[in-house]
Amino acid sequence: MGFSWGNGLDFEEEMKQLLSNRLLLLGILGLGVLVLFGLGQKLRFRIDLTEEKRYSLHASTLQLLGEIDRPLHVDILLTGEQLPGGMRRLQKSIEETVRTFNAYSSESITVSYFDPLEVTDSLKEDFIFTLADYGIRPTNLFVNQATGQQAQLIFPGILVSDDTYETGALILKGERGMSAEQTLNASIENLEFELAQAIQKLVYPQKSAIALIIGHGELAEDDGFGMVEALDGRYELFKVPLEQAKKVEDLSSFAAVFILGPDSNFTDRELFLLDQYLMGGGNLVVATEGARLNLSQLVGEGALALPQQNSLDRLLFRYGIRVNKDLIQDLNFGVIPVMGGNFGNQEQLVPMPWLYHFHASRMQVHPITKGLDQVGFRFASSLDTVKADGVKKTPLLFSSERSRILPLPLRISLTAFQEPPLESEFGVSNLPLAYLLEGKFTSLFKNRFVPEEFAGGAVKDSGIGKVLALGDASLFQSQVNPADQELLPLGEDPIEQTTFANKQFLVNVVQYLTDPEGIISTRTKVLQIRPLDKVMVAEEKQFWQWVNVGGPVLFLVLMGGVIGLFRVKRFSRRG
Repeated sequence: MGFSWGNGLDFEEEMKQLLSNRLLLLGILGLGVLVLFGLGQKLRFRIDLTEEKRYSLHASTLQLLGEIDRPLHVDILLTGEQLPGGMRRLQKSIEETVRTFNAYSSESITVSYFDPLEVTDSLKEDFIFTLADYGIRPTNLFVNQATGQQAQLIFPGILVSDDTYETGALILKGERGMSAEQTLNASIENLEFELAQAIQKLVYPQKSAIALIIGHGELAEDDGFGMVEALDGRYELFKVPLEQAKKVEDLSSFAAVFILGPDSNFTDRELFLLDQYLMGGGNLVVATEGARLNLSQLVGEGALALPQQNSLDRLLFRYGIRVNKDLIQDLNFGVIPVMGGNFGNQEQLVPMPWLYHFHASRMQVHPITKGLDQVGFRFASSLDTVKADGVKKTPLLFSSERSRILPLPLRISLTAFQEPPLESEFGVSNLPLAYLLEGKFTSLFKNRFVPEEFAGGAVKDSGIGKVLALGDASLFQSQVNPADQELLPLGEDPIEQTTFANKQFLVNVVQYLTDPEGIISTRTKVLQIRPLDKVMVAEEKQFWQWVNVGGPVLFLVLMGGVIGLFRVKRFSRRG
């Protein structure tokens, strides 16, 4: 048997060439990895493949993140070792949202978990009160354990801070009547808005100016305390007497003008100032009732509710809305305190059902009202729309399915509801309680004489603006605590021992009116709940377990066999 040296040399050269080619490929691959790594440091991009764009951010949020000029840190207060599945999902969603913000931010946004209950005892109480100032109140959560259910205190909120300041936000929010799953889903939908709002409040502390018109008996009971407390830290509220305004420009510096519950007429001069303010792109909030009554006369024969005439009706009618001369009763009612005698030397107040005080829980899907809890109304009148070309009219809040309208005049007495109301008499449903008007408005003074002091000046016949019309003058007015006669924060009801969403409704209204395309627009995000079919899960559970466990193993075995056959065939041919 002989050997061929030539064949051996050819094989050796072939192996060297093969090795050289492999080294070249490895070098190209390594260079490609380095190039991609370098590009990854310079170019940032994300692809959201979810149907509802779960991981995409609104343009207003991206703009805010691009303008951040210092590093921020987010503390997630929702902690606990034995949180149920829903709370863990919310906890994970908060962290994912913060990391998404960090991916688009011009400065780093770090995240960590912090348990308020781990604060030292000497500081714990003050810290919890600080969280309450941010709206973060503890919630009792019942956790299933081997020994039974155990209550666990959680703080469903976040803290956002820089080197100097911090602010906070409540995360777990939803409408009353929602199931636990719906509340969690609504809270996750709202995460972008809450986090962006907290960052905006921290990074941009400047405040827009809001005008509260006075001089006509507006908010006589609390003198605007509820609004001042609700908008503190976000907007600056100024009380403006219209008789002192000399020209329209005196109002144009305000982002919004509120007229809440006037009990006397406006002059043509004042109507002109308000009208031209709106024509110049302003935002009006008008809350006026169609009824006038003296609540101190409710005892005995009762008080007589009479139609309240106000010159503001002319302005609103021109803009496309009418406040009717009536009162609404609703079976989703609240209570009113009634003197029930003395206990010793103490007067006893007894809560009595009161159909004129009711709770609005039906909301329009709109950035102002989405996810809002119940809003408390007291002596509200119904609203109707009238023709106004170029104006879009959106109802925001509605009565329940069992309500009715009572025309005026009407006698109202505390003895009226000693017997349960008849449901058959409440056949009206979903009465609009608040209307948002947007678009191109026509001036009340078009083709009409203007007040003498403005004659000869420029008059705008039309203009683009926004108007919020309400049939309840007390919607943004605080109640008084009967125990100490102190004013309460907006929305707190001392008799029902609950807090309505009037405060949040006010804040949302101002945010939308002043910047409708801003971060308030992120509240329109909708995430679909896709629950599993429990019957199908029970029937196909074992099959999919086998697929998940055995599938990868079978795939590896098949791939190993194919690669082995390929290698045998390749080297046998070469030999």
